[in-house]
Amino acid sequence: MSGINWFRFSSPQSFYPLAAKMIPWFSALAVVFGVIGLYISFFVAPTDAQQGEAYRIIFVHVPASWMSMFLYLVMAFWAAVGMAMNTRLAGMMASAIAPTGAMFAFLSLWTGSLWGKPMWGTWWVWDARLTSELILFFLYLGFIALQSAIDDPRRADRAGALLAIVGVINIPIIYFSVQWWNTLHQGASVSLTRAPSMAKTMLLGMLLMALAFWMYSIAVSLSRARAIILERERHTVWVEELSELNQ
Repeated sequence: MSGINWFRFSSPQSFYPLAAKMIPWFSALAVVFGVIGLYISFFVAPTDAQQGEAYRIIFVHVPASWMSMFLYLVMAFWAAVGMAMNTRLAGMMASAIAPTGAMFAFLSLWTGSLWGKPMWGTWWVWDARLTSELILFFLYLGFIALQSAIDDPRRADRAGALLAIVGVINIPIIYFSVQWWNTLHQGASVSLTRAPSMAKTMLLGMLLMALAFWMYSIAVSLSRARAIILERERHTVWVEELSELNQ
């Protein structure tokens, strides 16, 4: 492993075929984790004593919320690397991740509304966590819209990077909102600092769904990155040769 020059994959030309090899593996893992996770979540995990069967929406809601925050941090990381080191691939990766992050932010808000109606009696409240998650969704949309509005890809990457980096401040606000403010949203059932406050089968189902979403995110982002590479590098010799081979 030490003999592999990993830095050569920072080139779009080298990364393109590598991504093609990785996509099937992560896609397969997403399916496997997703099927097992859904089965445990909806057929094995016990019924909640207080919330009944309605609580099962958390097996989609919580992992989607996790991924919406995690993907934003990854997107901001790649955007910052691209701006600091002026690497083309880093900016492309940030652009590739953004739509998937926006999807999970929307899924988090939507499933949260489905859970909130029977629990709170309303689809939406201007709760600190819900509001900060909505801001996260708008940050994703703003990043995508800003990059789309600028014709020059390098300038678009730099502008998007500034927005992504500034928006990182919203992630700890989302995470700690239930501790900082008196909100309707329940506290975290899974924490790195204490034992989980749920049955083991519930925790297993939630973690498997989180892994499924994670694998899916990698597979989709790599696929989108390949498309972005072909678009931005279309005038290079290697892409023209690749196009001729595929004809």
